[in-house]
Amino acid sequence: MTEVVDRTASGTKPAGSGAENPAVDVAALGELLLGRWADVRRTARELAGRPEVHKIEGLTHTEHRKRVFAQLGYLVDNNAVHRAFPTRLGGSDDHGGNIAGFEELVTADPSLQIKAGVQWGLFGSAVLHLGTAEHHDKWLPGIMSLEIPGCFAMTETGHGSDVASIATTASYDEATQEFVINTPFRAAWKDYIGNAANDGLAAVVFAQLVTRNVNHGVHAFYVPLRDPQSKEFLPGIGGEDDGVKGGLNGIDNGRLHFSNVRIPRTNLLNRYGDVAPDGGYSSPIASPGRRFFTMLGTLVQGRVSLDGAAVAASKVALKTAIQYATERRQFNSSSPVEEEVLLDYQRHQRRLFTRLATTYAAGFAHEQLLEKFDDVFSGKRDTDADRQDLETLAAALKPLSTWHALDTLQECREACGGAGFLIENRFASLRADLDVYATFEGDNTILLQLVAKRLLADYAKEFRNVDFGVLARFVASQAADVALHRTGLRQVAQFVADTGSVQKAALALRDEDGQRTLLTDRVQSMVAEVGSALKGANKLPQHQAAALFNQHQDELIDAATAHAELLQWEAFTEGLSAVKDPGTRQVLTWLRDLFGLSLIEKHLSWYLMNGRLSMQRGRTVGAYINRLLVKIRPHALDLVDAFGYGPEHLRAAIASGAEQERQDEARDYFQALRASGSSPVDEKNLPALKR
Repeated sequence: MTEVVDRTASGTKPAGSGAENPAVDVAALGELLLGRWADVRRTARELAGRPEVHKIEGLTHTEHRKRVFAQLGYLVDNNAVHRAFPTRLGGSDDHGGNIAGFEELVTADPSLQIKAGVQWGLFGSAVLHLGTAEHHDKWLPGIMSLEIPGCFAMTETGHGSDVASIATTASYDEATQEFVINTPFRAAWKDYIGNAANDGLAAVVFAQLVTRNVNHGVHAFYVPLRDPQSKEFLPGIGGEDDGVKGGLNGIDNGRLHFSNVRIPRTNLLNRYGDVAPDGGYSSPIASPGRRFFTMLGTLVQGRVSLDGAAVAASKVALKTAIQYATERRQFNSSSPVEEEVLLDYQRHQRRLFTRLATTYAAGFAHEQLLEKFDDVFSGKRDTDADRQDLETLAAALKPLSTWHALDTLQECREACGGAGFLIENRFASLRADLDVYATFEGDNTILLQLVAKRLLADYAKEFRNVDFGVLARFVASQAADVALHRTGLRQVAQFVADTGSVQKAALALRDEDGQRTLLTDRVQSMVAEVGSALKGANKLPQHQAAALFNQHQDELIDAATAHAELLQWEAFTEGLSAVKDPGTRQVLTWLRDLFGLSLIEKHLSWYLMNGRLSMQRGRTVGAYINRLLVKIRPHALDLVDAFGYGPEHLRAAIASGAEQERQDEARDYFQALRASGSSPVDEKNLPALKR
C-alpha cells in the first residue's frame, strides 16, 4: 500500500482545486494563521530557532537555571522583549505584538518563555501598568536591560488564586513616611515566585495596604530584595529555594518572607491608589472591589500569553506526530507485501485529527483574544466594559487551551509509541514543562468559575424583574431570541427540529447553523438552569447563599466550559470567512465541522437527556465524524505544515525524515529479496501436509 497523501516535490499542493478534489494553499493558510502580527511572529520564530536559546536536555536544574538566565541577556541583545514598553524608554508600545512574539519562545524552551514572562511580562508590566511616570523613569530602564532582575510576588503559600485574601501587610508609618512590609505567619510567605531563589534583586510585592488603621485592600509595592554586589538578602528579608519541580526547572522558583521591611512611601505603585505623607488614602476608583479587579486586570497578559503558548506547543506536537504517522508503517492488513501507514488507520486519524481541529479552533480564538488585548492596552477600546470582556475572554480560553495542550502532548506521545517517549522527540519534556500552565496565572477551574459568575451576572441583568413563571417558561422553551450577547452567548435563528430521519439528521449536524444551534442552545440552557436555581440567593444569609452556590458549582463550571467551547467554534467559523482559496476553505470547513461534531459527541449524553437530539440522530454523529476523517486524511500534512514550524522548532528525530529513510530501506531490501527468488517461504504458505 502506498501513502495516500499526494504531495509535490516542494512539499505543497497547488491551490485552486475544485470542490470535489480540494487542495490546501499551504502558504496562504500559513499567512492567515500568523495573524495580525505576522512579521513579529516570523522574527520571533527565527530567534526561537537558534541553538543559543534551545533547551538542552539532561542538564541539572542548577545548570539549566544558569543557562536560562544567560539566555535572558541574549533576548535583550536581540531586542526581543521590549515591544510593550514605552517608546520613550526604548520600547515600541506594541502590546499585541509583544505577546505574539513572546509566546513563540515556548518552542525554544518553556523555561525561557516563563522566565522572560516573569521578568518583563509580570515584574516589568506591574511597574509599567500599576506605577506612574516617576516609577517608569526610575526602574523600567534597569528592568528592560536586565540590570534589575525581578520577581512578581503575589502568590502566598496559603493563598494562590484567592488574591484578595493574601495576608502580607504593608502598614504606613506616618512618622517616617515609610511602608512596613510583614509576612505575619508561615502561610503568608510569598511562594512559587520566579527569580526568588537566586536571581531576583527586587520584587513587586502585593500586600494589604493599611493606613490610619484602615485596610484598603491589595496594592503593589516595589521592594528591593538583595544587595546587587553580594546578592545576599537585605535586612528583614529571607527566603528558600523551591527546589526541583515537575517541569520548568530552568526557573529559580522560591519563597520570600518579610519582617518589618521598610520602604519609602513613594515605592507604592500608585496609579490606582495613593497614600499622602500624612497617611490619607485616595483612589480614582471609589469602589474597593472594582479597584481590586482593575489592578489585577492590568496583568491579564499572563493568561493571554499562556493561551497562545499552549496553542503553539499543541501545533509543534501535532506536526511531529502527524509527520511521523505518514512515514511509520505497521501491520500488513491490506497487502501481503507492504505494511500500512499509521495515519491510514481510522483510530489513528481519530486521535490526531480531532485534536488538530481543536488546535485550529484554539488558534483562531487566541488571535481574537490577542486583538482584544491590544485594543484595550493600546487605548483603542479601553472602557471598563472592554476590560471586563477581556478578563472574561482570557479566563474562558486559557483553561481550554492549556488542558488541550497537555492532552495533545500525551496523545501524540502515545501515537508515536516508544519513540514518542524518548526525550529526543520532546513530547515528554514539553508535557512536563507545560503541566503547571493549568494552574498558574489563575487555576483553570477557578478561572472558569469567574467566567460562570460573569455569565450569571449578565443573565441576571436580563431577568432581574422577571417573575418565576416567566423564568420557568424560558428554561423550558429556550426562546431563541434571548439576548445574552455581551459575553458570547450567541443569538440563533432557529433550533434543530428533530425529525428522526437519519439522512436529514446527518445533513443538519454537518450544517453550520445546525452546529451553532446545538452548541449555543446547550450554553443558554445550562446558564438558565443554574440561574433559576440560584435566583434569590443574594437575599439569603451569607452562609446559606454560599451553601446554595456550592451545590451548583459543578454545573456552573460546566456551563462556563461550554461557553468557552462555543467561543472557539465561533472563532473558527469566523476565521473561515477570511480564507479566499476555495480548496483551502473546503478543507478547513471539514476541519471546523470535525471540531463542532466532536464537541457534540463529547456532550452527547447531555443532548440526549435534555431532548435536543433523538437516539437515532445521536447515532449519526460518530459515523459522520468518521466520514470527515477520510476527507481530511489527504490534507493532514498540509494542515500541519501551515503552522510554519521548521526542524529547528520541532527538534524531534522522528519528524526529521529518518523514519521514511528506514521504511524505504526496508522496502527496497524485501523487494530485492523477492526479486532474487531466494526469499524464504513463510510456513503458513506451504501446502497442507497430506495425511
